[in-house]
Amino acid sequence: MCIIFLKFDPRPASKNAYRLILAANRDEFYSRPSKAADFWGSNNEILSGLDLEQGKEGGSWLGISKRGKLAALTNYLDAWQNPDAQGRGSLVSNYLMDNLDSFAYLRKVSSEAHLYNGFNLLTADFRNTPDPAQESQGVGFSKAILRALSAVCVRSPGYGTRTNTVILIDREGSVSFTERTMLNCDLTQWSTNSFHFKLQE
Repeated sequence: MCIIFLKFDPRPASKNAYRLILAANRDEFYSRPSKAADFWGSNNEILSGLDLEQGKEGGSWLGISKRGKLAALTNYLDAWQNPDAQGRGSLVSNYLMDNLDSFAYLRKVSSEAHLYNGFNLLTADFRNTPDPAQESQGVGFSKAILRALSAVCVRSPGYGTRTNTVILIDREGSVSFTERTMLNCDLTQWSTNSFHFKLQE
């Protein structure tokens, strides 16, 4: 199983803060040939590792381009795998090379998902353009308002993030649920409640 952790803040408040923090593990058979992350040969725009297994060459599990496109892939652990399915790594490589935005690319992939064994695909575009899917929902709103409403923590007059929730489950099945809630519509007043319980066997 592969794992990806990420923190995303489209407009960090501090100039020293990060827009994205991503940490990932790729779990794979040790004997599967692959190339460590590097820029692609004569294409010095895309940076990723590459699969070298016969029939799956050129696929990737995680990559980013200088144009700001990022893609990451994890596989489903299915009991039965179709040996004739297309290589899932091409989903990452194709996105990094394609001119489609994330929304259009994922819509295309959803119509072709049956060609692959199970997967999770994460795509992002870090160019300084508004998300086209969000823009289509926000007809009649200014770009400044759309930008404000797409923040990780929304702060605008009369509307914004009023609850934060963190759920942690440890290896023993112990759950920690913590919620911070705004009081009296006042950004300076917050109440925090925590709950702890064990998952039922």
